[in-house]
Order: sequence, then C-alpha cells, then structure tokens
Amino acid sequence: MSKIVIIGSGFGGLTAVRMLRKQGYRDSITLISPHPVLFYYPSLIWVPAGLRSEADLTIPLDNFFKRQNVQHHQGTVTGLDANAKQVQTDNGPVDFDSLIIASGGRFIKKLSGIEHVYTPCEGYEATKAYTDRFNALEGGTLAFGFSGNPKDPSAMRGGPIFEFVFGIDTLLRKQKRRDKFELVFFSPAPKPGKRLGEKAVDAVLNEMKKYNIRTHLGHKMKSFTENTVQTENGNINSDLTMFMPGMTGPAWLADSGLPLSEGGFIKGDEQCRVLGLKDIYVVGDCASLPGPDWMPKQAHMADLHAEAAVKNLLAEQKGQPANYPFKSELVCIIDTLDKGILVYRSPKRSAMTPKLRILSWAKRVFEGQYLKHYR
Repeated sequence: MSKIVIIGSGFGGLTAVRMLRKQGYRDSITLISPHPVLFYYPSLIWVPAGLRSEADLTIPLDNFFKRQNVQHHQGTVTGLDANAKQVQTDNGPVDFDSLIIASGGRFIKKLSGIEHVYTPCEGYEATKAYTDRFNALEGGTLAFGFSGNPKDPSAMRGGPIFEFVFGIDTLLRKQKRRDKFELVFFSPAPKPGKRLGEKAVDAVLNEMKKYNIRTHLGHKMKSFTENTVQTENGNINSDLTMFMPGMTGPAWLADSGLPLSEGGFIKGDEQCRVLGLKDIYVVGDCASLPGPDWMPKQAHMADLHAEAAVKNLLAEQKGQPANYPFKSELVCIIDTLDKGILVYRSPKRSAMTPKLRILSWAKRVFEGQYLKHYR
C-alpha cells in the first residue's frame, strides 16, 4: 500500500485530493496543514461592503476529509528530508511514499514601515481591520498598490488590488460620499498587471481615469509611514493604505534541500515534478514552473497544476510514462462590486469582455459552486 502526503489545505492541495480519488486512487492520503479549513481568499474583496463574513469564507474540512478518507495531520511544516521521504512538522514527522507540495507562498515584508499598511490576502483579520478603519473615516486619501519579487516576475498578486480599488470606489458612490475621498493607485511598474495582457491593462487604467482614481506608476517604492507612501519620485499622502507586496516561497524551504529558484520558489518541470527528485511534486504559489511569461499565481492555476501532478504521480507509481503537462491558462473576473470584466489568456488566444453586471454575479455563483465540493 502506498502513502501519498499533501502539504497544504488550499486550492492546489484540495484539488489534488479530489483528483486522486477521481483517478481511482484508494490508498492512504495524509494532508498536512495548520488547521482543517479552506479559506476562500478570492471573496475577501466583498468584505468592505459587508457582503462576506469570516464564517462565509472559512470552510471547515472535517466532512470533506471524512468523505474522501483523508487523514489530517494538524501542524506547520518545518522541514523536509527528501532522501528519508519524511516531512518534519511542529507536531511530529510524517513519512511518505509520494509527496505533493501545495503549501502556498508568503509575502515579502522588507520595506520599512510596512507595518502601517494592510495586506488583504493575508487573511480575514487584515481585511476586517482595513474595513473597520475605512468605515471610521469621514474623508481623506485612500491608497492602493502592489509590487512584485524583483527576482521572479511571476511572484505578484495584483488582481485583488484592482478589485479592491474599484470596489471601494463603487461602495463610496453608493454611500454618496465619494466626493469626500481621493483614491490613488500606485505601483513601481509603469504597466501594472501586464500578465493580464496589454489591452486589459489599458482598460483597467482607463477605468481608473474614468472614475477619477489617480495613479502613481513606474516609481520604485522606498518605505511607508502611517500617512504616506514614499517613492523615489515623491510621496503619496494616504490616510489608509492597502498594499500587496511581492511573494516568495515558505520560510521552511531554505533548509529543505529542494532546488529553489532565485525568487525562493521550488523548481519543477512542466509535469510539476520537483527537479532532480523522484516522487515529489509541487503545485500552486510555492512552485517555479516553466510556462509563458504571463503565467499567473492564482487559484485556478494551482488547480491546473494539481490535476497534472496527480496524473503524473499515479502514472509514475504504475511504472507508466509520466508525461502529462499542466495547462497554462489565466482566467479572472475583475469585479467592481456591481459589474465585472472577464480576462482570459492561453498560449493560443486571449480575450477580454467589456464591464458587465452579469459577470459580477457570475463570480458569486462560481464561488458557491466551487465551495460545494468542500462543504
């Protein structure tokens, strides 16, 4: 009997569980994560408007694990011995025959004064704290920005910031107090969000201009204070700042012996195999995998990685060719609270819709359909 271990109860890890069972795997699956829950990060954008609560976004996985016959090892990964086939955690070691690493990434928090900003994709607590501060303001300047990892262009998550800035703009207009606030979007990139495609970036920036959202682009960031964003081309006054830093891999990778990219992610091939290692696969935000330069770090991509990793892992176990490449695809709806823009990219084509009300509702319907698997 083989034992497959999965690190992470996020999108990639849970999709791997579902795919293993769908492909007919019936042996032992152990999943390691700090808590037996899935937190649905994409819907954090609706928290400031009061459309989602912590309970809405935190999905207990006990029933899912029971249905899928998964043993949950509650703990935080601290290391890995690839030769001994053992994962170290703060709750004891876990042995494996095959391993799927889906542990996600972490934000780079090196800029001076970064404690003064709110990073929403860290979880509900940060987004709720931002919302409370926002609701207490009677007026002022709200700044929104994101940056990347200079050693890995793929390691950024800018889409949610676009959604937050447009969502706050819409919310203020509905509250009839937009005239009391100035909204500013900043990024060190002159064309932020380029992996969406040139047309999509132009459309987003045009939307900002249309709704009087000021931009400060192409200037390297220096630091933050409680009421400023400081760049090499002047400061932005800000009463409340939301900022998404670039990403890198989990801290435990440093001493894992795994091959790492310059940006701190686990290097794998187009089948999601960790380079130079047998029976170990990597998916999602912690992975550095070959693909087009626009390939995103997003939940959908983690799902696609997981599907390929499972097919190759099971083929490898059977002594068959493990040559299933993952699909490179960007699919996102940039939600503005009442409307949405659909952006799609693949190696063969790209497309973008105009801003449509139905797309905002489509994003909410997708949330419900996706989470049905785990409730």
